[in-house]
Amino acid sequence: MVRLITHNLLACHVKGCTANNFPLEFKDVQVVLRESEFNPDFLRGFIPKIDWAALTGAARQLGDTSLPDQLPEMLDDDFLKTLHHVLLEIHVEEGIMICPNCKHNYHIANGIPNMLLAEHEIG
Repeated sequence: MVRLITHNLLACHVKGCTANNFPLEFKDVQVVLRESEFNPDFLRGFIPKIDWAALTGAARQLGDTSLPDQLPEMLDDDFLKTLHHVLLEIHVEEGIMICPNCKHNYHIANGIPNMLLAEHEIG
């Protein structure tokens, strides 16, 4: 499933594409919202792994503007519930993720990103 928690960890891995290859940009997406169980302890533990600018940029590409530009110092339950929604409940079902550097397209079908490369693209 392409959720923003997963997207925040994905970079282009085409041979020679080693700079400006993150975050992948969304294009022509179909988004579905799916509820998931709220776990504030998991979120607090995962926050240090998040690239905040990439997360907020991706969320905005998908039409969600609920996260602040900067990670707040106060991680209260209201903020964590908003973060939970953005990271775990927004699912990209169909579309494309595009490398901002080499413009390689990674297609998403039935919620699954195809990150496989052709032999000449493997580094």
